[in-house]
Amino acid sequence: MPICKYEIDEVKKLDIDGKNILITGGTGSFGKKFVNFVLANYSPRRLVVFSRDELKQEEMREYLPDKAGHPIRYFIGDIRDKERLYRAFAGVDLVVHAAALKQVPTAEYNPLEVIKTNILGAANIIDAAIDCKVARVIALSSDKAVNPVNLYGGTKLCADKLFVAAGVYSGSGKSQFSVVRYGNVVGSRGSVIPGFLKQRQSGVLKLTDERMTRFWITLEQSVAFVVNSIMRMRGGEIFVPKLPSMRLMDLAKAVAPECRIEFIGIRPGEKLHETLISEDEARRTIEHEDYFVVRPHSMYDFSSEEIGHADNQVVRDFQYISNDNSSWLSIDELRTIVEKFGF
Repeated sequence: MPICKYEIDEVKKLDIDGKNILITGGTGSFGKKFVNFVLANYSPRRLVVFSRDELKQEEMREYLPDKAGHPIRYFIGDIRDKERLYRAFAGVDLVVHAAALKQVPTAEYNPLEVIKTNILGAANIIDAAIDCKVARVIALSSDKAVNPVNLYGGTKLCADKLFVAAGVYSGSGKSQFSVVRYGNVVGSRGSVIPGFLKQRQSGVLKLTDERMTRFWITLEQSVAFVVNSIMRMRGGEIFVPKLPSMRLMDLAKAVAPECRIEFIGIRPGEKLHETLISEDEARRTIEHEDYFVVRPHSMYDFSSEEIGHADNQVVRDFQYISNDNSSWLSIDELRTIVEKFGF
């Protein structure tokens, strides 16, 4: 079975040909995949890679040059710097916000730095987008923003609130803001699979808890879902894809069936299971065939057919949590995924 229903070849046609697009965190795992997808399928006038790492930009420039006649542009900058964002957003039609500090231990040890980037940086993006009249802004969130138990999750929750409210804040301006929220990404930097493969050499895999479960999505499918969400967005929504769950124990067996398992206990700031929609959010959640929409509060217009109607409201006390899911990846399916992505 596929990891989720989203495939690159099923993406809707975006109206971005001839438009100016900017992605923050453009040299990250998602950013590079998004840039490659856009260049392969559309003809933007300009595609701006905004990030603060000159080395990663230089490495990216080797295979995606910013030469004459090519739409790619590299823009060094930090989302903490509002003036730089104003310069970067000039003439931009669409912003995909993927920049964040997201390592949980780093956030716990450097809380103010993470707050400056993930919260204040999000506020800067909103201000710059409104004042520069950016038509659409879609921000990437995290399962850790739901009922957060660590600082990183707390900052992403705050950022989600900022983007959901930004449409009202923009007043009569044309800017629309929405959020995409999904779980663990297969093949992204910091993924659990490379860690398991490294441990396999010792003959022992260290797991936190045998009960632990997670949602899973591939980078390609996360890009497809974001692109589809850009098409659907009307402002204020949080889009959540329907994903399969997997057990960490099953993943360990798929990666290294010959290894002994050593349980080390759940680490600080870590959850046993992932939640993508909380029970409180369920009161505003509409279900579609392959995704959910957490509607904004009543300050917004719910009339859009893309958002959905009350008949599609999820049931009372609903939660979208990884250990209570109708779709699960088997050990064989996990092994196929690991082999497919070349781990």
